[in-house]
Amino acid sequence: MRLIMICLAALVLLIQYPLWLGKGGWLRMWDLDKQVVAAQKKNDELRARNAKLNSEVEDLKEGTGAVEERARFELGMIKENEVFVQVLDPKLKAQAAASSASASAASATPSAGASPTQSAVPSTSAAARPAKP
Repeated sequence: MRLIMICLAALVLLIQYPLWLGKGGWLRMWDLDKQVVAAQKKNDELRARNAKLNSEVEDLKEGTGAVEERARFELGMIKENEVFVQVLDPKLKAQAAASSASASAASATPSAGASPTQSAVPSTSAAARPAKP
């Protein structure tokens, strides 16, 4: 009787091995489920990115607002009746004070390497208008 019980226990263990550790076992399926979840998350992020890029492409094709915004912020361009005003970050104020002597002549045009906040303010006087870039 004892020999039969040992043989049955061994058979149960042999049957359980492929279920837990085999090619289509539970551990393999758990790992594949994690990979599927990660791939779905990445696909969702890429879909959101593609939707944003498609929206930007449509805006660039049909509207002039995006082109004007890029010209202002990336190229530093201003409209005809506007004055360029540069507001420095307090952290950058010390750096600006050190270079203010050399920057006084170039203060009417934006610098490409700086990262201050930029804004354009309409002006009515022709004397206050800087040269076009």
